[in-house]
Amino acid sequence: MSTPDIEVVENLWIPLAEGTRLAARMWRPADAPAHPVPAILEYIPYRKRDGTRGRDEPMHGYFAGQGYAALRVDMRGSGDSDGLLADEYLRQEQDDALEVIAWIANQPWCTGAVGMMGKSWGGFNALQVAARRPPALKAIITVCSTDDRFADDIHYMGGCLLNDNLWWGSIMLAYQARPPDLAIVGEDWRERWLARLEHMPFWPALWVAHQSRDEYWRHGSVCEDFGAIACPVLAIGGWADAYTNAVPRLLANLQAPRQGIIGPWAHIYPHDGVPGPAIGFLQIATRWWDAWLKGSDNGVLHEPMLRAFIEDCATPSTTRTASAGRFVAEAAWPSPAIEERILHLAPGRLDEARPEPGRLAIRSPLWTGSACGEWMGAGVEGEMPADQRVDDALSLAFDTEPLAEDIDILGFPVAELDLSSDAPYGQIAVRLCDVAPDGASLRVSYAVLNLAHREGSAAPHPMTPNAPTRVRLALNACGHRFPAGHRLRLAVSTAYWPLVWPARAAATITLVTGASRLVLPQRRPRPDEPSWAFPAPEHGPHAPQTLVCPGHVERRVAFDHIAATATYVTKAEGGVFGEGVLRFDDIGTTLSHDITRTLSIGAADPFSAQASVEQRYTMGREGWSILIETSTRMTGTADKLSLFGSLNVFENGTPVFARTWEEHLPREHL
Repeated sequence: MSTPDIEVVENLWIPLAEGTRLAARMWRPADAPAHPVPAILEYIPYRKRDGTRGRDEPMHGYFAGQGYAALRVDMRGSGDSDGLLADEYLRQEQDDALEVIAWIANQPWCTGAVGMMGKSWGGFNALQVAARRPPALKAIITVCSTDDRFADDIHYMGGCLLNDNLWWGSIMLAYQARPPDLAIVGEDWRERWLARLEHMPFWPALWVAHQSRDEYWRHGSVCEDFGAIACPVLAIGGWADAYTNAVPRLLANLQAPRQGIIGPWAHIYPHDGVPGPAIGFLQIATRWWDAWLKGSDNGVLHEPMLRAFIEDCATPSTTRTASAGRFVAEAAWPSPAIEERILHLAPGRLDEARPEPGRLAIRSPLWTGSACGEWMGAGVEGEMPADQRVDDALSLAFDTEPLAEDIDILGFPVAELDLSSDAPYGQIAVRLCDVAPDGASLRVSYAVLNLAHREGSAAPHPMTPNAPTRVRLALNACGHRFPAGHRLRLAVSTAYWPLVWPARAAATITLVTGASRLVLPQRRPRPDEPSWAFPAPEHGPHAPQTLVCPGHVERRVAFDHIAATATYVTKAEGGVFGEGVLRFDDIGTTLSHDITRTLSIGAADPFSAQASVEQRYTMGREGWSILIETSTRMTGTADKLSLFGSLNVFENGTPVFARTWEEHLPREHL
């Protein structure tokens, strides 16, 4: 099949009913006005003009080459679009998307069939918009997203406040402080920019204000009503990402046609996937669109419900560019081929047989977790979990004997623990590790739990001191092969810094062995089972760009043994993940982003915890430059969490805007 000539429309205005215009960039076959094609929508706030240009060009250009009109739309209040952006995933965001889909479907170059896709924010709203059932939306692809905004997003985990909440909220301050482009918007660009700055929310405080699973988080969580989604769903994730748990949940709970793919990747589209192997995502997506938007009988309906990567054990390293292993296929999910394997906790051991009851107490230093790596992998240097022995030594550890044969797991491991706490508030972290014969400890999966959320996050309540209780922790979904000769380790600690903010008390937890157990989702090998093969990655033409200055990334932990404090620092220069300073040559725009995050804590005092983020973002072209500087900080006491922020914006070296924030929020069962 010959590739059609492609027309790229740098900016296209999509009018909404109340007068707001949304800015779009479009790729389509040049003959689409005469021969209409289906359309694919990606709808996010990250600036189609420059923010995602390097990623958009080879992806959406590829789809256009396969006979689709692909549109990258800036959401209201972002990029070059009109209006203001007040928060994530608002009803307004969905309402606008419904209008956008209807507008696209009614264009003369469109057949009336629309698909929606996205990664992260765009994956979220693809699910959310699908639940609204716009008539023209025929299918979606959701990548690195979640069905549950409280349980599995960048703000909370197991009822614990993620420190990435401050990091991400700080990045949103810088991102949303960027101006619309004069070349697109016209002479009133500065007026629109200043309005955006004046109405800027203090992003991290928005989310700290909601510390339980209230209506704020239920909105936009499609798990509240899986049945609302009627169109076909292709859900994709990666084990090195933080958003993979939604894939098996969507497969298990949706009734619409659905498929899932989970690879070894971080928070990246799979055709660029790191850790590798990357796969031909664009070809896979095209087959999905062909089936549901063009009605092609191409066999998609007969493919397995889940294709997942089973990772082999690797030497622990904070940098991993590729993972060894294989893709396997499951015709249905939950899979009848996966069975529970139960290991009971005994002092220092994991046993097949249930041992006599015992009692073990633990109060970890509050800096336990220094080997955790980043909550969300981005496929860059230094982000993976380090050798877990440094944290295992500060935890209760339970090991099997060396395995007599390989064990494959696929799904959610579960820790069921009988315990008590000497304080009303506390937290627990559980890690599943693969321990090599030389002692190296590789983290396979983990979970954290705010003990006030032990019976759910809708109505958390404190523990009764010293009263026995049973808690259930579903660890993150994983696919892993434990090789013969290795040991499985379950490690339990009462802190996980710098991943989560500490509980208000440094509680001592007493764990009752015997009844406590680990439940593994064991996948038995099948005779003559082939590995699943994906096509190699393909791309469309890349956006012309120049690396002006290489990027740089640092991650380091320092312990002060006199002051008994630990400090964790991550630093990226050139890009938020150290990508380097880039110039998009066809629009003459250069972007640079430097960010430093510092988290420190004392060994025994939860109120010593401090987190800060410093940023410097620059953008511009010849004769025009923008500088954005932000500073944020968070501290806490027994009763409140305090967040501080500042934003300073300059045009051509001249100050144009400055603002500070200070918010003290009640601490509610946190």
